[in-house]
Amino acid sequence: MKILFLGDVVGKSGCLAVTENLPDLIKKKKIDFVIINGENAADQGVGITEKICNDLFNSGADAITTGNHVWDQKEALSYIDKENRLLRPENLIQSSPGKGFEIFKTKNNFKIGVLNLMGNIFMKKCDDVFEASNEFIKKNNLKEDYDFLVVDFHGEITSEKMAMGHFFDGKATLVVGTHTHVPTNDARILENGTAYLTDAGMCGDYNSVIGMDKNNSLNKFLKKEYTKHFPAIGIATLSGVIVEADVENGLAKNIENFIYGGDLKNSH
Repeated sequence: MKILFLGDVVGKSGCLAVTENLPDLIKKKKIDFVIINGENAADQGVGITEKICNDLFNSGADAITTGNHVWDQKEALSYIDKENRLLRPENLIQSSPGKGFEIFKTKNNFKIGVLNLMGNIFMKKCDDVFEASNEFIKKNNLKEDYDFLVVDFHGEITSEKMAMGHFFDGKATLVVGTHTHVPTNDARILENGTAYLTDAGMCGDYNSVIGMDKNNSLNKFLKKEYTKHFPAIGIATLSGVIVEADVENGLAKNIENFIYGGDLKNSH
């Protein structure tokens, strides 16, 4: 079982890189299931729309996760209840539309759970992520309720992400961090069999400041005239992770960073 997870898609260039390349990559890499974090995919670089979701689904995405920008495009508030493949963080306040967990059927008839979480440190206010995760584990079990489980932990702090990786070790196939837009080089399998990566990076133009126009960002740091952040529009890199999982126990057999196209050195 091969799972491809792609980090935060940023703006038009990120969406274009996905729609142009993902169908061929799925065939070439023999990918069985694709998860994409789409919370920055809108033209403005924040939020996601129904059209963009459909474009990503039509390109081969099986599930889309989000994070702190999930509601930045207001149409998502109503659309998310109609589209079970679009998730928001599970630990948002209880009255939030949508849901943070779903079980999907793969092409080869396995059940894969996708859990979307958001960190508490330096992020928008949400319920305690470790309490929410603990409640989730009490009710859901690998190989009983699903064959595989992927956890997208959308957070700022590396220590919080690493702690969550250890919390789910042996209980999930993959725990992968999103949000910082910078891919980390610590992909590994933890001691109880869960694949882990602190951050998947972004699918966007890396000749930028985390996907946003670099000159405008520099002007802000230099206290010069600047506008609201907007995405860079150069050729995007696809950044994420590929995990090969054992169909017998749902745990990871192999994990590797996935970097394709654009300014970063390709790993594939």
